Amino acid sequence: MSSQANESLGLGPNAEVLFEAADGVAIVTMNRPQYHNAQNSKMTYALDEAFRRAAADDAVKVVILRGAGKHFSAGHDIGTPGRDIGESFERVSLWPDHVGKPGGEMLYTREQEVYLGMCRRWRDLPKPTIAMVHGACIAGGLMLAWVCDLIVASDDAFFADPVVRMGIPGVEYFAHAYELNPRIAKEFLFMGERMDAQRAYQMGMVNRVVPRAALDATVQGMAAKIAQMPRLGLSLTKQAINHVEELQGKRAAMDAAFAWHHFAHAHNELVSGDKLGGFDARAMAASQRTGEEKAA
Repeated sequence: MSSQANESLGLGPNAEVLFEAADGVAIVTMNRPQYHNAQNSKMTYALDEAFRRAAADDAVKVVILRGAGKHFSAGHDIGTPGRDIGESFERVSLWPDHVGKPGGEMLYTREQEVYLGMCRRWRDLPKPTIAMVHGACIAGGLMLAWVCDLIVASDDAFFADPVVRMGIPGVEYFAHAYELNPRIAKEFLFMGERMDAQRAYQMGMVNRVVPRAALDATVQGMAAKIAQMPRLGLSLTKQAINHVEELQGKRAAMDAAFAWHHFAHAHNELVSGDKLGGFDARAMAASQRTGEEKAA
């Protein structure tokens, strides 16, 4: 498969994901800037296709994931006009279609496919991946950054997982205690506050922090250097380090957290009639604003 340039995935000029590849580097761009790259199913399946294309292209050595517009990603789509939780898509795993399933089975089945399953597959992509993070990286946005091997952030980037406000123990791809010291991970979740890029760097979650104006050039330079390495050597090195995380219990821990996550959804629906505990996109966004921003 030859390298491709400026090819959009999806339909029409407003495709949710853009893909281009040249000089050994594939660039995958989330393209819902008007909604701060909130991830609906259409975007998630397009991301899966983009990563598959990068994996299948022997000329691609490294993959960059980035977001168009002001922010990397505001997380899962829980309130835009493009929210498509009730739509069917062609399955990419052995889990069945979630549409029409009763009770908790609907959401559990859907999130096994589009969140936990896809994130694990992207994390195991046998080529190095770099998340290029600017602006907000919130909740589901963390999952997209965390599946990447390297994270390079601009100095205006911030990270947060505020879903404990919903009574839910963190996002579905529960890597918090692997990305952060466990005590810091507890603070991150208990408080639901933003972590700025510099502290994320100090915690080891981020590889480098650079000025916003230098972000693209820095990531492109790192990708070009990685692309000079032998393809098999890169794949084996990534596999070896990922294996260490598995020996540390990452997969088993994530399976348990995913089950607790869905118990929380079911509990919310029983006591409030809403799986998200009454929070919508507007309320969650408001919870992340500082006092100065609220007054503005």
